Amino acid sequence: MDIENENEELHNELTPEDHQPQEVITKVTGMYKDWFLDYASYVILERAVPAIEDGLKPVQRRILHSMKDLDDGRYNKVANIVGHTMQYHPHGDASIADAMVQIGQRDLLIDMQGNWGNILTGDRAAASRYIEARLSKFALDVVYNPKVTDWQLSYDGRKKEPINLPVKFPLLLAQGAEGIAVGLSTKILPHNFIELIEASIKHLQGKRFTILPDFPTAGIADFTNYNDGNRGGKVRVRAKISQLDKNTLVINEIPFSTTTSSLIDSILKANEKGKIKIKKIEDNTAAEVEILVHLPGGISPDKTIDALYAFTNCESSISPLGCVIEENSRPNFIGVSEMLRRSTDHTVELLKKELEIQLNELQEQWHFASLERIFIENRIYREIEEEETWEGVIQAIDKGLQPYIKHLKRAVTEEDIVRLTEIRIKRISKFDIDKAQQKIEALEEDIAQVKHHLEHLVEYAISYFKRLKDTYGKGKERKTEIRIFDDIEATKVVIRNTKLYVNREEGFVGTSLRKDEYVTDCSDIDDIICFMADGKMMITKVDAKTFVGKDIIHVAVFKKKDKRTIYNMIYQDGRGGASYVKRFAVTGVTRDKEYDLTQGKKSSKVTYFTANPNGEAEVITIFLRQAGSVKKLKFDLDFSDLLIKGRGVKGNIVTKYNIKKIELKEQGVSTLKPRKIWFDDTVRRLNVDGRGELLGEFKGEDRLLIINQKGIVKTIIPEITVHFDSDMVVLEKWKPMKPISAIYWDGEKERYYVKRFLVENSDREETIISDHQKSFLEIVSTDHRPVAEIVYNKLRGKDQKPNDEISLEDFISVKGIKAQGNQLTTEKVRQINLLESLPYEEPEELPVEEIEVIEEQAVTPDSKNSTSGNDISLNKDVEDDGSGEQASLF
Repeated sequence: MDIENENEELHNELTPEDHQPQEVITKVTGMYKDWFLDYASYVILERAVPAIEDGLKPVQRRILHSMKDLDDGRYNKVANIVGHTMQYHPHGDASIADAMVQIGQRDLLIDMQGNWGNILTGDRAAASRYIEARLSKFALDVVYNPKVTDWQLSYDGRKKEPINLPVKFPLLLAQGAEGIAVGLSTKILPHNFIELIEASIKHLQGKRFTILPDFPTAGIADFTNYNDGNRGGKVRVRAKISQLDKNTLVINEIPFSTTTSSLIDSILKANEKGKIKIKKIEDNTAAEVEILVHLPGGISPDKTIDALYAFTNCESSISPLGCVIEENSRPNFIGVSEMLRRSTDHTVELLKKELEIQLNELQEQWHFASLERIFIENRIYREIEEEETWEGVIQAIDKGLQPYIKHLKRAVTEEDIVRLTEIRIKRISKFDIDKAQQKIEALEEDIAQVKHHLEHLVEYAISYFKRLKDTYGKGKERKTEIRIFDDIEATKVVIRNTKLYVNREEGFVGTSLRKDEYVTDCSDIDDIICFMADGKMMITKVDAKTFVGKDIIHVAVFKKKDKRTIYNMIYQDGRGGASYVKRFAVTGVTRDKEYDLTQGKKSSKVTYFTANPNGEAEVITIFLRQAGSVKKLKFDLDFSDLLIKGRGVKGNIVTKYNIKKIELKEQGVSTLKPRKIWFDDTVRRLNVDGRGELLGEFKGEDRLLIINQKGIVKTIIPEITVHFDSDMVVLEKWKPMKPISAIYWDGEKERYYVKRFLVENSDREETIISDHQKSFLEIVSTDHRPVAEIVYNKLRGKDQKPNDEISLEDFISVKGIKAQGNQLTTEKVRQINLLESLPYEEPEELPVEEIEVIEEQAVTPDSKNSTSGNDISLNKDVEDDGSGEQASLF
């Protein structure tokens, strides 16, 4: 093999006596560099990355060109199309067939017949010999025009193929594209057909626009970090999950880039790992997705929905990357907005070329029609009867035309005269001057119209896009719901799949200590909080066996930022020292770091400790030891008299004398401020952070009232993990004695009915409309005195009946929730409106005594060692709050 001169050769020197052959060492650096770059360029330009001009990869372009070659309006076998494409595409038939199926599944360019697979289930298409295809009307309309197409020779030089197809639509963004080349890749997400057209129109009008992906699998998506499709962006996609009943979830839409099979596999794996707990899964998917997830008894559906998003493919992230080929020569990274602008501008250029070609053709038709009329009307054909040579014939006609051609727009050529000689005698004999003039006038109107379009090209392009939307936009509405997602903390939704044990004396906690004391169920990603008898505290991750400190007095699963779990504690400050009392919350610390809740003196110990999940404050009785001049050996202490502070606070002095024992006198009630809860409609979740609409202040027993469009009424505990369906019409704090008013259409009796009722069973869902399939809820109100307006239909031959205003409070009394109610009217009703309610003064609620958690602050050396005031002075001279180190747990 010959080696290029650029490759370095090293020759060993040989003496004349040495008869061994000369060794040559060749470095292949140059070869590798050149050949690899050639290969990389080929893969990037000819296989993996689409062109910005028409949005197609070479194989897709060749498939569409072949389909146009074969197009006769009928279906062709895909195998036949694949074979025809191989004239242009120098690769195997399998790659062509796969690419064709992908184009077909986009449901835009190809009219399919047979089993083309299923993007929802992941089922493959049937063999190419069994399925058929033809170009869609949309493809024939926007993809082809050989008059404005630039051509090149195919790989073997036998055929011509288009360099780019003249696509007059942002096809790349509508279909999306994905490809892995050498050293780069592309991932352009599909966008909505109608929205792309509307964005193109806005661009032509000089307005700003935003386009977001729309996936064929529907689902829900958060495009907050889409970054216009540039690298570094991220799209979060979720399945649409709803609650069918208390033990069943249903998945009706799946995230893009997943299938029902891969989704179910991920759910089963999460169940095997103990992240979620399910009973069984049913896949009823056919034309539409339907996956039923059956839950065991006692499992929260809302928490399971969050767990499905956290631990399965029900939520995934997609990283877009906008890479395209420009001018068939180089890759370029651009955003989807720029892609749309370039595509729209390219469409305008193509429309201009088509108009210019059309104008030229019309002018040529007008020119020859005028010549033909002159030739026949003035009988110039008679002047060639005496001519014996072809040249003489041409000259005679040319001479005969001269007096009549001054109004023509261009000179008469020999080619024009030759065409005149080809007119048949029969046509001349039947020539109608009026019809000829009408044809010329029609051509002049067409020319004027085309010139007007060229002069107003932008308006013409806008009309073109509007026609595309009107003609092909039906059924192409957005499928993917746009929503901002809330972040799901895995530790809050994971199923507790293991058990936690403790050896209090030795100071070990873990999941492997099965012979020791059982504490609680937990998950393998939980953190646990431990308190020891010497006043130390530590938070650590769940493990098989962990040493935290001897004499454990309390251990539990730790919730980060939990301000509602309050710890009540009394400790003795060193041997023989005074006893202090404190109430505190633990919201965040550094994992595996030991914290001292006392003042740090040797031999300090905890004499009383309780953990209260809702800030309960009990009353205790303290017994002192007989010593010296102590007169009062027994007294009560109410924790509700003490402020809640940070864990590092010193506390208040209980007594300077030794405590003999402490007994519980009275169980505590919550002293925490009722929680304000908001509903954020953007993410459709509750929160305590002030986002969205304030629903009210909730105590432990308070509930939310929910009514949906199907007429289902229920009340729930306002947990942050609750999911809300999109058909919800009422969401508010439930007041048990506040009546609900509803007007509904009874499908069986075909009449409107009114009912007023109270929710009788807070733990049960109730339907407030009749069971007939045509029944529906018209109006619902939770006001005390609602007013409805009835607008009647106008009867033929009669005057319009005036509208009626009805106070629902006077119209019907409060009855049972299952009652049918009273018939609203026997007249035909056109519309029912809810008017402003009559005034009502609600009774004032008694204020609740509040003790609010005080945020933790840094401890100063002075405050740490300061005195705390007199004995039992629990809400006077309270110590400065101190929390020690406030580091993040995570």
